[in-house]
Amino acid sequence: MSERAFIPVRIAVLTVSDSRGLADDKSGQTLVDRLTEAGHELAARAIVTDDIPAIQAQLTQWIDDPAVDVVISTGGTGVTGRDVTPEAFEGLYEKPIPGFGEVFRMLSFQKIGTSTIQSRATAGVCRGTYLFALPGSPGACRDGWDMILKDQLDYRFKPCNFVELLPRLREHERRKPS
Repeated sequence: MSERAFIPVRIAVLTVSDSRGLADDKSGQTLVDRLTEAGHELAARAIVTDDIPAIQAQLTQWIDDPAVDVVISTGGTGVTGRDVTPEAFEGLYEKPIPGFGEVFRMLSFQKIGTSTIQSRATAGVCRGTYLFALPGSPGACRDGWDMILKDQLDYRFKPCNFVELLPRLREHERRKPS
């Protein structure tokens, strides 16, 4: 860490599930607890079904909301027929962040071995909003937050972090055609 001041980020938490409600959404609550304990603001929280249009509708609502900087989802990243979160997210990306899924699986391998290959954790940027999709278990949410997002969403983290790039994520929209 450095002498930089902490900058709270406004984070929305999305749970993708056909069977969970707020009362039993342990993974979503894990993310809420961790991000608020770190000093960030919970901008919104929702649960949607494993359905590409439903996921994309919620993501688009938050992407269009200037009070949301980051969306972190949990659930729907596996390989079964109902797991469509990566497809929903990737359909909206302007820029994917492939390293997120790669690092998540590398770190997860240390805990669950080769079972990590079943995770299709993904991340990208859409219209100035970071989108992160984590698997639907509290352990995966703890690992994703504690080992990746906690640092990358902390402006004080060096040598670089996602927060310092927030003001520049939409600079391509301001370019004049040559």
